[in-house]
Amino acid sequence: MPESLLDTRVPAVLLRIDRNPFHHGTLGAVRSLGRAGIDVHVVADTTGSPVGGSRFVRQLHPPPPPGAALTDIAATLLRVAARVERPAVLIPMDDAGAVAVGRLREELAPAYLLPQQPGTVPERVADKAELAGLCAAADVPHPLTLIPDSATQAATAAWRLGLPVVAKWSRPWLLPSGSGLRSTAVVRSTQEARDLYLRTDEAGSRLLLQAFLPAGQDRDWFFHGYADRSGTLGGGGTGRKLCAWPRGAGLTAVGEWTENARVRTLAERLTGELGYRGILDLDFRRCGATGDYHLLDFNPRPGAQFRLFADAAGHDVVRAQHLDLTHRPLPAGVPCPGRAFVVENYAPLAALRPAPRGRELAWHAGDDTAPGRAMWGLWGAHVARRLLGRLRRSDASGPAGARPRVVRQAPAPPLSLTGLTEPSAGAAVPGEPTDDEKASSC
Repeated sequence: MPESLLDTRVPAVLLRIDRNPFHHGTLGAVRSLGRAGIDVHVVADTTGSPVGGSRFVRQLHPPPPPGAALTDIAATLLRVAARVERPAVLIPMDDAGAVAVGRLREELAPAYLLPQQPGTVPERVADKAELAGLCAAADVPHPLTLIPDSATQAATAAWRLGLPVVAKWSRPWLLPSGSGLRSTAVVRSTQEARDLYLRTDEAGSRLLLQAFLPAGQDRDWFFHGYADRSGTLGGGGTGRKLCAWPRGAGLTAVGEWTENARVRTLAERLTGELGYRGILDLDFRRCGATGDYHLLDFNPRPGAQFRLFADAAGHDVVRAQHLDLTHRPLPAGVPCPGRAFVVENYAPLAALRPAPRGRELAWHAGDDTAPGRAMWGLWGAHVARRLLGRLRRSDASGPAGARPRVVRQAPAPPLSLTGLTEPSAGAAVPGEPTDDEKASSC
């Protein structure tokens, strides 16, 4: 795609509310748009982050305060718009930002260019409880999901689903920092399910318990795309997660662009049913027993590894949004199957292996070297702080017990718990899956 196709008179504003200094997706968006000649403004806390050092950042702006109300977020964005002085394409980079922008659409529309869709759609797909019902309506496989109304029901649901089960907070962007609560965890006993439910008020949203679908070779897939004003999906593709961090459960450390017609069909079906417009990132896991692809998450914003799907001309989902909202055509593009994406701090050896079909590194780039250099120093200090903290906690509390693991999981909308028999408190899983069963192949 010739870069002149983009309207360089229209700036872009990237919004990130989540305090994650190592969110490489933000840097990917900065570089993609900046290389095309777009002025890129970043509204995020870049303290201790390599992103702020990118030569493609036009200006950094302070983000809304932690736990900000909608009025605070609107005030921040309107302040930025006044400084930019021209209507800009606004791209939220996390779920909290996407939900807020959806709710504030009418207030922000005079200052920003936004996809034309009902403001409730980003919130509905990001809410894990709502997503189950949306998948059922669109006939898209989804993990069997139970929503308990009490600690007793949580224990009952965990037992009936079959331990281990996956526990999720329906609105993870509301989790308070420093609480130790994780957006997703594996629960291995009914007592763990009880204990998690008792923290519902602290978490700020409902607890969901879902059937566990083990990871494994060739099971973790994702779809990235941009739904334009007509609903057509472009700018992305289907990919395989070859290595995750944490292992078998977390973000994509190594991904590969791999065509998968079944995953694409499911993505098109769901977005068409919803009338979704804008950037999306979908996570799937293939069931080893049935071969079905279950939707695990619908993220109404760019996924951190979206640059995997830059085509032969550099076209990706953030450029697609800029083109569409400035009323310019989205070129068909030439896909690059086999292309790889590697996050160096999570998979350093993979970054050194040959990549005959092309590869993009999350942090290092020949035309933007400062973030890559900064990343290693900042990451080393981050790891050292984490290890020191663990050692201190271990010394204070004795040998560490088993901890819930972050995981992706395994079809139906939320079900009633009426009539379920309560198990004994603390009942544990009979036969825990091995690491090999849970982990993706690296």
